[in-house]
Amino acid sequence: MDFKNRKFAVPSEDGEKIYLRESELLALYKLDLTRFPGLEAARDLFLVGCYTALRYSDYTNIKPENIVPTDQGSVIMITTQKTGQRVVIPLHQVVREILQKYNNHLPKAISNQKTNDHLKELGKRAGIIEKVSITKMTGGVRRTLTKSKYELISSHNARRTGATNMYLAGIPAHSIMKITGHKSEQSFIRYLRFDEEDNALILQNNPYFQVKSNLKAI
Repeated sequence: MDFKNRKFAVPSEDGEKIYLRESELLALYKLDLTRFPGLEAARDLFLVGCYTALRYSDYTNIKPENIVPTDQGSVIMITTQKTGQRVVIPLHQVVREILQKYNNHLPKAISNQKTNDHLKELGKRAGIIEKVSITKMTGGVRRTLTKSKYELISSHNARRTGATNMYLAGIPAHSIMKITGHKSEQSFIRYLRFDEEDNALILQNNPYFQVKSNLKAI
């Protein structure tokens, strides 16, 4: 009867926590969806989430009054539903263009399940077919499956995608945490998703690895 103990934990591992690289986001953005308004609306909302790192409940509820002009350009100013935290986010170029497209009135979100179906279709159309291995614990047994990346895309990947790409772009962790709401840098780093190649790119941009023209051979 150990399972009745409140300290009892079922071993589990969520292996579907993917993120989309900048090149994959641009592939989605460049899709011509004029004949598919439902797909277009789902794509545009998802991209706003990916470039703001907001939760689904927040990026699907951005309204014209949340777009606030400042001396440095317009920002999104919103109070998050889950934590009540006030966040201010500069507009990425893609977000700015999407907002202009809808005159700051973003499309109304449909059901989460239908949105996820649309996102998988969009990922397939955009050629996001990289093979991804996912590992899950089922009945105490670790199982590994390989799927195409587009099969794993969901609305909740947007926040992780935004946070990861901001970090890879060199934005300080504490600045991104002001958006995501993480309380410690340790938990924030665990939340991110990037592989060894992405990490190498971060290192490559560090001054330590930059070519120094004044070096002379001895």
